[in-house]
Amino acid sequence: MSIESCSAPTAATVSPMALSTTGVASNATTATATSVTASNAAPAPSRPDASQMDLASLFECPVCTDFALPPILQCQSGHIVCATCRAKLSSCPTCRGTLENIRNLALEKLAASVLFPCKYSVTGCTGTFHHSAKAEHEAVCEYRPYSCPCPGASCKWLGQLDQVMSHLMQSHKSITTLQGEDIVFLATDITLPGAVDWVMMQSCFGHHFMLVLEKQDRLPDQLFFALVLLIGTKKQADNFVYRLDLTAPTRRLTWEATPHSIHDGVQAAITISDCLVFDSNTAQLFAENGSLGINVTISKVRGSW
Repeated sequence: MSIESCSAPTAATVSPMALSTTGVASNATTATATSVTASNAAPAPSRPDASQMDLASLFECPVCTDFALPPILQCQSGHIVCATCRAKLSSCPTCRGTLENIRNLALEKLAASVLFPCKYSVTGCTGTFHHSAKAEHEAVCEYRPYSCPCPGASCKWLGQLDQVMSHLMQSHKSITTLQGEDIVFLATDITLPGAVDWVMMQSCFGHHFMLVLEKQDRLPDQLFFALVLLIGTKKQADNFVYRLDLTAPTRRLTWEATPHSIHDGVQAAITISDCLVFDSNTAQLFAENGSLGINVTISKVRGSW
């Protein structure tokens, strides 16, 4: 993979707050990181047209305005409601009649020839899908809401991509953003018991990246997981490469990969070990006075300018 950087690397220092990080480099700037107690391809979408939208509107649920998809059930008067809403209702929301298990076979047959818009069309998705592929697409749609990316936090926030950074700044003020393509992230007190996350942000190439070091108790040892996530979509993340380096006078441990999108989340990467993984013995080989330094470098894939 060919990669390149736009400018000379800069270094940054991360000083402690509770569990902490500290950088060691010339011309360093000072910032603070936070630590938190842990806790088959779908068919390609089509563009909607007016006639398809008119047909799709026939399937609109009167409660949630999403679409009632096969199997489609109706009341005795022929009114339909989507399966999700039907499970919560005792009577038809249109006529207050009894909801029974009556199939609307005519609509089900029509549904086979209709392309339905994604339920995230209101936030920008322009794709339309056969009813059998709609749910699969929506589960991974880049326009679906983003959850708070902070690992180990109990934050239940959901919002759009352009709201993520403002949420972090307002609700997680102890997380600091460092500027530059090349920084040093030094986690202190790595021998503390229990599961712990060290979190900070790195800003470069006009994007924000979340750096995470997570320690988990996995008997008979402790494991460390280090990775970088982009505050952005998977398509945007594919334009970058990150490198993590643990260095000591006689040894080096390096991991290089494409950043994960925050849509993927930290735990998804850790579950399949798609990150830098090392045990406590390895950590001690690179640690100094209970602190572990990780050099973090973000590069842009050549040709993605």
